[in-house]
Amino acid sequence: MSASRTLMVPDGLAGERVDVGLSRMLGLSRTRAADLVQAGHVLVDGRTPARSTRLEPGAMLLVELPDEKPAAAVRPQIAEGMSLVHQDDDIVVIDKPVGVAAHPSPGWSGPTVLGHLAAAGVGIRTSGDPDRQGIVSRLDVGTSGLMVVARTERAYTTLKDAFRAREVGKVYHAVCQGTPDQSEGTVEAPIGRSPAHDYKFAVRRDGKHSVTHYSTLEALHGATLLRVRLETGRTHQIRVHMAALHHPLVGDPLYGADPTLAERVGLIRQWLHAMELSIVHPATGEPVTFTSQYPADLQRALDALRGA
Repeated sequence: MSASRTLMVPDGLAGERVDVGLSRMLGLSRTRAADLVQAGHVLVDGRTPARSTRLEPGAMLLVELPDEKPAAAVRPQIAEGMSLVHQDDDIVVIDKPVGVAAHPSPGWSGPTVLGHLAAAGVGIRTSGDPDRQGIVSRLDVGTSGLMVVARTERAYTTLKDAFRAREVGKVYHAVCQGTPDQSEGTVEAPIGRSPAHDYKFAVRRDGKHSVTHYSTLEALHGATLLRVRLETGRTHQIRVHMAALHHPLVGDPLYGADPTLAERVGLIRQWLHAMELSIVHPATGEPVTFTSQYPADLQRALDALRGA
């Protein structure tokens, strides 16, 4: 079963890509709108468009909206150590422990944020890929800290747009090896996949624009505790940028850290934690900030570096 909608393109959307215009007219996420175009469920003046097709004022859009399939691929499973920092009708903010993925993916059989929310009875009512319902920004499996998940279509679209427009405040704490030459600074260097290993990332001329701001919080024995603010949100961004400064994160041998130092402080993952998340609430329009604390493994390692 499916529902059909016929829409006329208003003057205000003239020149927009068809997926962008569709998302605004129907209140869908841009991902969902793009999926509909790619699946052939959208016609523009009787013709099948590409996602990049630009809309003309007065054009007629015929949209087929197939019934959504339940997110059966999300396996309910409580993730040990996960905590719900905030929950309302539109969003849920969680403090993710290390070893938990944001959503199901091929080859991953461990716990996920979405599986935990399903097991905890927190409903997610958004369209799009059922395996990634409500996920607007991810943390790596090996990174702990704050994540926001949208519970409604309105929240999903609003937060996606806010992340894309860099209107979300993301602050991390990280411990890097050694002492950076400057106590604070900005790394602006494009990031792309490593030419040698597709599971790694690297600074590359043809990479995506990436900006990281850092400042020193505390000088440690052979390491430095940093406050890091992300202006962009590339995969492994902090890890790649600090490695480019020749100060990889403690516990991150993938990007050049000394494994013996991690062993000495009892760390089996990179010292990196998403400490603070600031957003404009998608329903109230009010700015809100959520904060976290160091998990036990990072606190132990930090204490060891202080007393080394």
